[in-house]
Amino acid sequence: MMEYKVFNDPVHGHFEVHPLLVKIIDTPQFQRLRYIKQLGTCYFVFPGASHNRFEHSLGVEFLAGELARQLQRRQPDCMIEDRDVLCVEIAGLCHDLGHGPFSHFFDGVFIPLVTGNRDWKHEHASVKMFEYLVEVNDLECEFQRYGLFSDDLTFIKEQIAGPSENCGNICWPYKGRPKEKGFLYEIVANKRNGIDVDKWDYFARDCHHLGIKTSFDHNRFMKFARVLEVNGSLQICSRDKEVGSCYDMFYTRNVLHRRAYQHKNTKIIEFMISEAMLLANEFIRITNKDGKELKISETIHDMSAYTKLNDTIFHQILYSSDERLREAREILVRLERRELYRFIGQTKPVKQEETLKYSEEEIRNKITEFARSCSPSVSLNPSDIIVNTVRYDYGMRNANPVDHVRFYEKSNPDQAIHVRQSQVSAMLPRTFCEQHIQVYYKKRDVEDAAVIAQAFQKFCENYEMLPPKSGDPESVEMTPDRSQLQRDAASSHLSDRAGIKRNIFDQSLR
Repeated sequence: MMEYKVFNDPVHGHFEVHPLLVKIIDTPQFQRLRYIKQLGTCYFVFPGASHNRFEHSLGVEFLAGELARQLQRRQPDCMIEDRDVLCVEIAGLCHDLGHGPFSHFFDGVFIPLVTGNRDWKHEHASVKMFEYLVEVNDLECEFQRYGLFSDDLTFIKEQIAGPSENCGNICWPYKGRPKEKGFLYEIVANKRNGIDVDKWDYFARDCHHLGIKTSFDHNRFMKFARVLEVNGSLQICSRDKEVGSCYDMFYTRNVLHRRAYQHKNTKIIEFMISEAMLLANEFIRITNKDGKELKISETIHDMSAYTKLNDTIFHQILYSSDERLREAREILVRLERRELYRFIGQTKPVKQEETLKYSEEEIRNKITEFARSCSPSVSLNPSDIIVNTVRYDYGMRNANPVDHVRFYEKSNPDQAIHVRQSQVSAMLPRTFCEQHIQVYYKKRDVEDAAVIAQAFQKFCENYEMLPPKSGDPESVEMTPDRSQLQRDAASSHLSDRAGIKRNIFDQSLR
């Protein structure tokens, strides 16, 4: 008789974990996730964001198994086997094994900064780490003991990172499972529309720890999940009445990015840590299993060394007495003293549907030129100005992800239908992506910062950008006082009597 282990999770409560998954959890490669913050540098801004990749991975495993078993129970004709469910659970458990220090910061900021390579993603490392975990802990025999073989391992890795580049089959790119079971690939990481258990867990978990409310209920959504044929392939669909929940889900994603993930101080701290790690990269060495010393950035190619890399690199730099790390150490000391880079302001194009026409480097150079023209005496180094472009969207850039979801009606549960946005509500967003420009100044000099703010203002005026928001209370439109409201009301009354029609519909309503 198999002995399941019970975990108590603050988000999902008590749930049982398969013995094979416990074997995976009890390895150094998986335990490493205890020391990687789920939200990276958000923890420096939001005190409650202290959760790690470890508990998120457990949560995704639980939800993956729940969804797979519900589909197995409700639709036996889908031929979902127990080993399919086990593979989906393992993929959910191991999907984030490849994250580096401070999670997305590592593959999204640090690695591109050091190597110039924006193609390397943590999913690639997750597959490599999973292979290394199985090999170094002699787990292949354990997999076989529970009925999992090479095609199942392939299936697990394909769920994490997608099909291999040399799949060779255009009609069906996956090797782990046939096309008839293609819907299983939508459970952990849904490439079709982004609705998957990975998001369900981090929405619930991140909102819980950040103190942000969410109206999306993944348990309800799961109850209405159903596998249906769509254009010759089987997809996971939902009831037509759940289309509103879909929009709630993607709205939650947008809210989390705006309020936490892309928070101005979160980004400032990312820049500071990335500069410190860039300076330390040449001097800190991590030893692999063969005794070879690797740079921080080189560990992504060697899982024995990468296993040793986590958030503790921050304190390794901070508390080092190595004189070569002095400059890197000073940046982190500034961070701990809350002497952060100064936020200058944020703007976006006047026409929200337009994408930015200039690169970050071009924007920085233009702001520098304006600053020198505003104050020729100022000694300004362009490298002291940071320009960060931020994209807020619903997960598919300019596209509406709900257009890629299929639904069914209660009266005809076997027929997949497309619910158009116009059928749902006139109050839903029409634009699903917008880009913002954030500008920061590395130094704390108030006068120089004022000149840069003035230059940024001129940039916005000359390049069809909205007036920048600086975060300064004096620049924010405050609620008018009672006398101002009375004057506005009187003016409105006179205008109405003159026959002037006023349109009070807020077109910016989302």
